[in-house]
Amino acid sequence: MKEKFFEELEEKIQPYFEEGGSHAYDHTKRVCNLALKIGKKEKADLDILKAAALLHDISRKKEDNNEIECHAEHGAEMAEKILKEMNFPPEKIINVKHSIKVHRHSKKLKAETKEAQIIQDADRLDALGAITIARMFSTGGKTNRPLYKPGIPFGKVHKGYYSESTIHGFYAKILKITPESFNTSEAKTIAKERYKFVEEFIDRFLKEWDGKL
Repeated sequence: MKEKFFEELEEKIQPYFEEGGSHAYDHTKRVCNLALKIGKKEKADLDILKAAALLHDISRKKEDNNEIECHAEHGAEMAEKILKEMNFPPEKIINVKHSIKVHRHSKKLKAETKEAQIIQDADRLDALGAITIARMFSTGGKTNRPLYKPGIPFGKVHKGYYSESTIHGFYAKILKITPESFNTSEAKTIAKERYKFVEEFIDRFLKEWDGKL
């Protein structure tokens, strides 16, 4: 597809991402860039990847506002409608729709196509690294969550564990996104570096907290 098509698509979907919190349009753009980076290595269909990445969270705001139950399922239907209106190739719409429907890793749905696997990977990669660290502390500040609570063991997840402190939140969620859990070899390579960065940050934080550095 020509670049003009995707420029028009981006313009069309912008209103769906206003005031989108952690899943605002900057997240969508990062997922798109990551998907294309992985897709080139994995020899995937870049048109399908770009369309799916740009549209994968189009219904996220509705879910956040409790208007729908699952943004992935609702978003897949919305994507199909939008792409049909824009005359995107019908045979590619099927793959885009599937990629969006299964992108939510927490649902444990199997990605049946290479493109769907890449969208899953790109979305999860954005939950690792420097941006996630910044986002975790930003969210913690908004909710008055402590930076860290010494004395509470790491790894023993219980009800309310995630909110004990921002550092505990990393153990409850972020550090469970292990490199080996990704689908593609390129994503695993990227994830290893990002995962290591998060581990090193937490290690440094805890040492500074105790005045060891």
